[in-house]
Amino acid sequence: MSHRYWLRNVHPFGNAAEDFLIHDGRIAERRPASAEALQSGDIDGAGQLLLPPLVESHCHLDKTLWGQPWRPNSAGPTLKDYIANERRVLREIEAPIAARAGALLEQCIARGSLTFRCHVDIDPELGLRHVEAMMALRESYADLIDMQFVVFPQTGLISRPGTLELMREAMALGVETVGGLDPCGIDDDPIAQLDAVFSLAAEFGRGVDIHLHDKGELGLWQIARIADYTERFGLQGRVMISHAYCLGMAPWSQVEPLAARLAALKISLMSSAPADTPVPPFLALREAGVNLCLGSDGIRDAWSPMGNGDMLERAMLLAFRFDLCKDDELAAAFGAATANGSPAPARIEVGAPADFLLLPAQTLGEAVVARPVQRQVFKAGRLIAENGRLLESRL
Repeated sequence: MSHRYWLRNVHPFGNAAEDFLIHDGRIAERRPASAEALQSGDIDGAGQLLLPPLVESHCHLDKTLWGQPWRPNSAGPTLKDYIANERRVLREIEAPIAARAGALLEQCIARGSLTFRCHVDIDPELGLRHVEAMMALRESYADLIDMQFVVFPQTGLISRPGTLELMREAMALGVETVGGLDPCGIDDDPIAQLDAVFSLAAEFGRGVDIHLHDKGELGLWQIARIADYTERFGLQGRVMISHAYCLGMAPWSQVEPLAARLAALKISLMSSAPADTPVPPFLALREAGVNLCLGSDGIRDAWSPMGNGDMLERAMLLAFRFDLCKDDELAAAFGAATANGSPAPARIEVGAPADFLLLPAQTLGEAVVARPVQRQVFKAGRLIAENGRLLESRL
């Protein structure tokens, strides 16, 4: 049955008030806001802000402890300590991935995220269990979200025999992106890891996403090598480097040539805007043409008890970290939490799917700063979440 209504009196991106005709899940028409009385079936936007859905560009839903009893953080000081502690904690958790990740996913949807890039652990101990569980979860919410997976060798690739073969199996199952992790710091063999990651991506025609925590000159050297491999394998526009703390540690005169290469090769960066380590210089990189998007990383897990799945809050954290106070700067932070994280970002235009948020704010800047929980989330023209709650839970 055809579904048609007018969404009345809303401000797209904080601009002048408009009405939008929604027909069969798409935006069919738009006009200046009318003073006419509402007709049956119309929705009164009440002057709210109309925005595209949020994009979660980097999360680890398979490892969350969301909805579980509180666990004090017990990790040691090093990256390898954190990895070992996480495995120990997850072995003790009886709740399945579907329950933990599903609860967090519903929280993220209710806050307005409809596009996800989720990193999924794989190694000889886990086999394909996490991949298969996350694929089943994705299927359960397929009508509400777009979710892409990155197969992630958390405990090492070259240093863990059998992991590469499992990653190849995951690619055959349909995982979209090949992951890597600190080619120097974890595997102690950067060329071997990059050879494996990029060869696997080329074999299956997939993209690449490499976690890079290594700092200083070591990190910068690895970014240059990732750029080399991107160019050699012809993967321009299909590579992301996550975290890249090293870019926030060096003077811009040293970073600028790397930024030019990243921009030319269309290599994206992802940041969680963390509080405890250097962060890639957002505005300078943006000015240089480098795409930087935002992700929550771990949310309420064995790495950190922090996070709530709200990408508007993540945009605020980026703005807070870099003292982004002007409206155009706050709008750029919002872009990092939306369009920058998707190859096909949602549009507020005629002909586009009617996927959008409504929230009580006047401008993008106010939305980022205030982060109101009073949001309405629409998918294909249908209200699916309101006031921080998915209307029809699937748990």
